[in-house]
Amino acid sequence: RGVQIQSLPPSSSQAILNKQRLLRPSSPHFTIYQPQLTWISSIANRFAGVGLSVLMYSYFLAYLASPGTFDSAHVLEVISGLPEAVKYSAKVILAAPFAFHSFNGIRHLSWDVGKFLTLKSSYQAGYAVLAATAVSTVALVLL
Repeated sequence: RGVQIQSLPPSSSQAILNKQRLLRPSSPHFTIYQPQLTWISSIANRFAGVGLSVLMYSYFLAYLASPGTFDSAHVLEVISGLPEAVKYSAKVILAAPFAFHSFNGIRHLSWDVGKFLTLKSSYQAGYAVLAATAVSTVALVLL
């Protein structure tokens, strides 16, 4: 079988590569798999951590920009003027990700030391995290 060699400018190599990439089959995406507690809790742990970090750094930067507006006295004054439903909703919005991220972090640390690595124990630990999150969220909201 003969090989045909053709001299091409360097700019056309990118076009040839892009054309070849379009012809490749796409790999399966995670949406074709059945949801599992392990990867859902891992994704939720990342979202909770990012959300809490964004909230914390936003408050710290706001305090640096305007310390008189975001000091404890003013924050408490604003919060005390809110309706009870808003206060409890805000507590749930803050307490649930905090509790979940904390307990799921402990679960991840236990994996690092070699505990709960079987499928059965991994699911048991996952359900324990969800139960502990629910109980501690209620406890934190009722404080």
